[in-house]
Amino acid sequence: MERRATYETWPAEATGRGLGTLPGAEGRVLFDAHIRPNRSLPNPGFHALMIALVALSFTAGMAFLLMGAWPVVGFFGLDVLLVWLFFKLNYRDGRRLEIVRVTAQDIHVARRGPTGLETRFRLPSAWTRVELVGKGEPDVQARLSSQGRSLIVGALLSPKERESLADAIRGALDAARRARGPQPGPQETGGAPG
Repeated sequence: MERRATYETWPAEATGRGLGTLPGAEGRVLFDAHIRPNRSLPNPGFHALMIALVALSFTAGMAFLLMGAWPVVGFFGLDVLLVWLFFKLNYRDGRRLEIVRVTAQDIHVARRGPTGLETRFRLPSAWTRVELVGKGEPDVQARLSSQGRSLIVGALLSPKERESLADAIRGALDAARRARGPQPGPQETGGAPG
């Protein structure tokens, strides 16, 4: 299977730290999703795992020390340190957040990385369409497209969740179009009669 390219061509509206609240909260919000990466081991489980690993490594290290193989003790300490470090990096990555908010006028997308750096995007809800590229495949993408440019949303989710997100945004965009009411045709705006 060929890997799908993940190109985003929609320009960021703002980038930085502490950008404040996401616009659109003051009006009628039709859709608001806060997307975070899944972490299957909560903090109490992590602490229990580390205590068990330290106890096991200490016991095995003492057994090797008593047999005269003292250099092995350092390796048992090193494996505990590496497990702790990789879990901490994994939890740090888990601080990522993506917010997708749809109002009658705009779609606001905000992304916060593990370091706290935020990037914001705004797309017009009147001209934006939702594309699901590679439906049913492991690398399915939910894209918001408008004016020849696109933005990928929900990359932190599983493939099924990305499909559900695309359907939910599509429904919110339909509601946004209905909320704006019928758009005036050429006759109603003073255009030339047809």
